[in-house]
Amino acid sequence: MPLYRKLDALKSARSSYKGNALGMVPTMGALHQGHLSLISRAKRESDVVWVTIFVNPTQFEKKDDLDKYPESLEADIAAIHEIKADINIFAPTAKEMYPEGLEAKVQTLGGLGNLMEGADRPGHYNGVITIVAKLFEALQPNQAYFGEKDFQQLQVIKKWGKDRHIQTRIIACPIVREANGLAMSSRNTQLSTEDRNEAGFIYQTMLKCKNKLLDKAAVYTTIKEAFSAHPNFDLLYVLCAEEDNLKEVDDLVSANKPRLFIATSVAGVRLIDNIALK
Repeated sequence: MPLYRKLDALKSARSSYKGNALGMVPTMGALHQGHLSLISRAKRESDVVWVTIFVNPTQFEKKDDLDKYPESLEADIAAIHEIKADINIFAPTAKEMYPEGLEAKVQTLGGLGNLMEGADRPGHYNGVITIVAKLFEALQPNQAYFGEKDFQQLQVIKKWGKDRHIQTRIIACPIVREANGLAMSSRNTQLSTEDRNEAGFIYQTMLKCKNKLLDKAAVYTTIKEAFSAHPNFDLLYVLCAEEDNLKEVDDLVSANKPRLFIATSVAGVRLIDNIALK
């Protein structure tokens, strides 16, 4: 399996492919079945696949959050190898990606980056777009695969790509969930067994809001009541918003593509989830 640690080696390998079906899956490692589903889809739809594994320091507001982010490169490589041995892996160091120091470029994202995760984690999306831009510039992928668990990130990247006329197609892939409904995330490994099992209530409550066709006020009330019954989970925000612009909807019935977003923290571990309400 080709493993690259340097940008020069990546660019040299990339230059040998002249087709128009190069797929890229950007990750921060600690791969789970959600990531692997993206890689499998990329392999089905692409001639050549590159998986990037890089814990990007500039998208972390707090150093302790960065320090405790799980890393498992050897296990990640083995998991990718199970899909296909010819998948290319790029796993650089922070020095390789930020040779002049850890600094993110300020991005103009039309307000998309100032809501929800952007409001709670100032500068987060500046870091996200900075590293995505670096990786896209190096690899020039024809298509890149992102999971819908980080739905706001997906919309931010789409807007950035459109504004800058990036030719890479951004392909959204469905959330993959654990047996209890918890959205798969690398952060789930930081949860205690008890908290991980209990966290299934988040998705079950969101699903109830969707299935009962509740109005916005009832959705918010239902979510807050559910979290009151699970006091070790802190509700950071809940929002019903339009998918495309992430603006809060006034009425779920008349809204075009309403989606419910939730962020919570349990024992210092941040979890996010979302669900389409129509």
